[in-house]
Amino acid sequence: MSAFSLIALLLTLTALLAYLNYRLIRLPPTVGLMGLSLVFSLLLIGAGELGLPLRGWAAKTIANVDFSEALLNGMLSFMLFAGALHVDVKELREQKVAIATLATFGVLISTVLVGAGSWLLFGWLGLPIPLLACLTFGALISPTDPIAVLALLKDAKAPISLSTKIAGESLFNDGVGIVVFLVMFRSMFGGAAFAWEETASLLVTEVCGGLAIGLIFGGLCFLMLKSVDNYRVEVMLTLALVTGSYQLASALHASGPLAMVAAGLLIGNYGRKLAMSDTTRENLDNFWELLDEILNGILFVLIGFEVLLLKIDPIYLLAAALIIPLVLAARLASLSVPAAVMHLAGRGGLPLSLLTWGGLRGGISIALALTLPAGREHDVLLVATYAVVAFSILVQATTTPWVLRKTLARPGPTMR
Repeated sequence: MSAFSLIALLLTLTALLAYLNYRLIRLPPTVGLMGLSLVFSLLLIGAGELGLPLRGWAAKTIANVDFSEALLNGMLSFMLFAGALHVDVKELREQKVAIATLATFGVLISTVLVGAGSWLLFGWLGLPIPLLACLTFGALISPTDPIAVLALLKDAKAPISLSTKIAGESLFNDGVGIVVFLVMFRSMFGGAAFAWEETASLLVTEVCGGLAIGLIFGGLCFLMLKSVDNYRVEVMLTLALVTGSYQLASALHASGPLAMVAAGLLIGNYGRKLAMSDTTRENLDNFWELLDEILNGILFVLIGFEVLLLKIDPIYLLAAALIIPLVLAARLASLSVPAAVMHLAGRGGLPLSLLTWGGLRGGISIALALTLPAGREHDVLLVATYAVVAFSILVQATTTPWVLRKTLARPGPTMR
């Protein structure tokens, strides 16, 4: 199947499922699209059990889509930039202590807890997955997914300070999470011994390099936007900023996601105010909002259909079901350190229940899991990853507004 045929099929499916969700179910778009595509996938699997060859055709079609490549080197850049456009830098600075500790210590602690806990759990179930492979799983599942989180925050009526904490963590923790994932991946599957110096160098290159590229090219784009007053040209300039700087960051082994966050924050806060007319601002916002909605829809439809490619085994499913509470418990435990830092810094408290339940996982975790080499570890960890993501989107995302209302209704530590 040609690339155009695949795109046409995905767009058609996404539009039809979005229509069904809007007309019949009325769930939040991401939840509805993933839920409907997952139900459709399960029906195809059931048809296959009855002897109908539909699952094989559908699985072969989905296999033609390189999910990791499509997300990590395609859709992610646009969606992160679109999300960062509407994050307030001033509020972000006020929440910098919380965001920095959540995005670093929180990810590292969760990686260790999930890795050690899953290693013990798999061993207890008779699945001898090596510790380094489990730590690799911990690294890919610990960061919250910015795409899923930002989609949730669009509909949530949370206080600005709280929304900034949640959105800021999800936007910045990918840099740390991906570095930890790469270190564990190379140690486990590449035969490279762990070295603190190499890890520190990788972290500096990924994080600092990504932020620098985003700010430099975002600044150049800002100057160009300021010198013209034509919304068509200005929208094209932002597209060039996203595609060009993301590819440059990838070529220089810096963090493309962090480059997009930095560029989006700069254009969204300073470019929109100082370099655009009202007409340009309105058209730019409409363009990026629509593009974000389309790509989000395609992404969550793809996630739903990825179940067709999983190697289903009863023991894998049992392990995946037990992994879900483990990941939530590790998330809660890992938040205790940022909460203590916030308290000692006199910056108020953190709503641990809300941050735990609202820390969604999404397509990035699945994309990273798909890069693991073929074998038993790949099959087990991919099923576990998919289970966590599916629970996160279908259960946590739908109930987080209720948890938010309960959190705001009861007295507790301030959430400045």
